[in-house]
Amino acid sequence: MSRPPVRVLVVDDSAVMRQLLAGMLSRDPGIEVVGTAADPLIARDKIRRLDPHVLTLDIEMPRMNGLEFLAELMRERPMPVIMVSSLTERGAAASLQALELGAVDVVAKPRATAIHEFESSAADIAAKVRQAARARVQAGLRHTDHGSSAPRAAPAAFPASRALPLLAIGASAGGTEAIRHVLAAMPDNGPPVLVVQHIPGAFSRAFVARLARHSPMQVKEARHGAPILPGHAYLPPPERHLAVTRGKSGLECALPDAGPVNHHRPSVDVLFHSIAAHAGARAVGALLTGMGDDGARGLLAMRMAGARTLVQDKATSVVWGMPGAAMRIQAADESVPLPQIPARLLELAAASRRA
Repeated sequence: MSRPPVRVLVVDDSAVMRQLLAGMLSRDPGIEVVGTAADPLIARDKIRRLDPHVLTLDIEMPRMNGLEFLAELMRERPMPVIMVSSLTERGAAASLQALELGAVDVVAKPRATAIHEFESSAADIAAKVRQAARARVQAGLRHTDHGSSAPRAAPAAFPASRALPLLAIGASAGGTEAIRHVLAAMPDNGPPVLVVQHIPGAFSRAFVARLARHSPMQVKEARHGAPILPGHAYLPPPERHLAVTRGKSGLECALPDAGPVNHHRPSVDVLFHSIAAHAGARAVGALLTGMGDDGARGLLAMRMAGARTLVQDKATSVVWGMPGAAMRIQAADESVPLPQIPARLLELAAASRRA
């Protein structure tokens, strides 16, 4: 028996964008566009009358901006929201704030004048809308709020050494806040961390800068050939994969110039497979909240190479797609609630170092 279509309300102040988005989403047989709204005040009324499953929401709008409306919505009627944001520095900062407020995902607003670009972007939005309908959204509680007091390991537990094991983390929908939570709890001289988060390339550098403000570690955009050092967290540049390779002095960052893998660039599988090949048992892998199955097979490769592996549990995941896929193929040693993941990663890293 087929599932009923996902009911979507499109909220955007541009009549052209409303028409284009609604028309494109309506082509998907799994989606029913139940209405459109030119601003949040109109959207309020239509949410009550039309009962949509998912909202697509513009950020810059008259009478009440998208962020103000999102905060109100998450307090009064929590529901999955996909932010549609402009490709600007201001748009990137606002998008990250929207994810912190509880939006499930963010997509770059397509240019209506570039038809091919719009077709591609709208297909991506449709896929995210279908998956967002299954997201866990709770009233008055962001998925990281209950983990704000996660325990921190004492920095003295990890004296400076290039021999420290690697921590590898992958995430997608809901992951920007989950990753922020994990890196905020890492000691400044702890094991190096490599991170792949599915995020539009236009927002990638703003995400790295935001993580750097919240973490004791040095959070950096990876450079090809750069040594992987303790106390550092590395993320890929926009629209590039991140991997590790072995150089003359040890493990180094690599930025493969390849196309999308599992429809993603960066891909979590690319990172995890490279770590399985070059770090083996001297690594710990974690797959956090996210849509789809990217990273599941790579996590299995890490486990088979001797690494310890874990996934975020279903109860604290916004979307249990990627972690669930890993559990189904027995790629994870354990399933861990988000508040406990930072401490557990450090425990496993310490155990790996002793071994």
